[in-house]
Amino acid sequence: MSILPRTAPSRAALSPFVCQACQRSLRQFSVTSSRPSASPPPPPSGYAHLTSRRLISLAGPDAPKFLHGIITQSVIDEPSTSGARHRHSTSPRNTNTATTPNAPGFYSGFLNATGRVLHDVFVYRDTLGLGGAGATDGEAFVIEVDAEQVDALAKHIKRYKLRSKLNFRILDEGECAAWQVWDDPSSTSSSTPSGQLSKLKDSIVLPDTRAPGMGYRVLRRGGGVDRLDLDLERSNDDAYRIRRYLLGVAEGQAEIPREQALPLESNMDIMGGIDFRKGCYVGQELTIRTRHRGVVRKRILPCLLYPSPPPPQKLEYRPYFTKGETEMSADDIPPSLSIGRDGAKGRSAGTWLRGVGNIGLALCRLQIMTDVELPGETAAGAPFNPDTDEFVVKWGADEEGGGGQSVRVKAFVPDWLRERLRENSNSASAH
Repeated sequence: MSILPRTAPSRAALSPFVCQACQRSLRQFSVTSSRPSASPPPPPSGYAHLTSRRLISLAGPDAPKFLHGIITQSVIDEPSTSGARHRHSTSPRNTNTATTPNAPGFYSGFLNATGRVLHDVFVYRDTLGLGGAGATDGEAFVIEVDAEQVDALAKHIKRYKLRSKLNFRILDEGECAAWQVWDDPSSTSSSTPSGQLSKLKDSIVLPDTRAPGMGYRVLRRGGGVDRLDLDLERSNDDAYRIRRYLLGVAEGQAEIPREQALPLESNMDIMGGIDFRKGCYVGQELTIRTRHRGVVRKRILPCLLYPSPPPPQKLEYRPYFTKGETEMSADDIPPSLSIGRDGAKGRSAGTWLRGVGNIGLALCRLQIMTDVELPGETAAGAPFNPDTDEFVVKWGADEEGGGGQSVRVKAFVPDWLRERLRENSNSASAH
């Protein structure tokens, strides 16, 4: 049964003698017909044109060496101490790097000099000839980045280019487009995407190994108007975003804040975006030091919003949730809000990042919001108690702290992330 939104009080109907705090409260607790239409659950199998991503072509004799020096993944083989050249070993979760033979591309990131994330990217070998006829094999790449940050990344490349023999340009949206293809293991689809993708023409197909179930990244000539020749349901960028949130995969500057987020807190290490054995690159020092000497106390996790106790035990997407008579969703919650323990004061438990419907992503303190134990660490304050602990975000309060809204937040640790954290812990103890 659909729930009709309540009508907001007309601003003109408000008395001029009503105080601003009361007017603010009326605005905050009203739900109007201007709310965006809710996104339906994504199909188990499907594909989507990623309107949130743009592409940059980079090609030239110095392109591999140039990229190798400014991103977190390996692009070229490096000489060992004995003078011989060696390939970097890759974990099973990240079998795609540029040094891997025949790898179509890889996941990586650009950092600033202090080790903060500038851009999370996919880098593809340009087998479509987007870099021009003069680019030889292995010297042309396509970089996929957040659409709102494509100009900023182009400026970053220009800053470091200096005299490197390469050319780069932002590709027109109708020239080439990024797509995501997925197939849920429980799907009853008669054919697998991998078999269908092998038949696509004018395309680059890259397995998305950031998390199990992510599917495949596809670059295809032409814009997003045309369909992919796949026997799957076409969806949209919102469906892809919902799938990412359910898996706990952050992407873009709204979820990995530019020049603020750390790559390890953003899970770039356990998603295969960092080669810890490669040589010097921009931002390497802090990243390596954190890996070998520090403890990552916060990580981005999938979260579920709910109005009142008891906390839900399963992470499931709903287009909205109801608090009293009010329909609410993650669109109502401002970004970067602090998450606190409900009914208690003290240290922040995390930071809300972004969401859709009743789910989203947050940067969570692991020992406060989850049962994850960190080696050699004790929880600051009361440890996490799943039976009693609840967490809340609040916003819209007046200057005296009254009014405003709040909603409860429950963090989940996906099985894949928990397993990779365990692998990292075992690897660190072995060294």
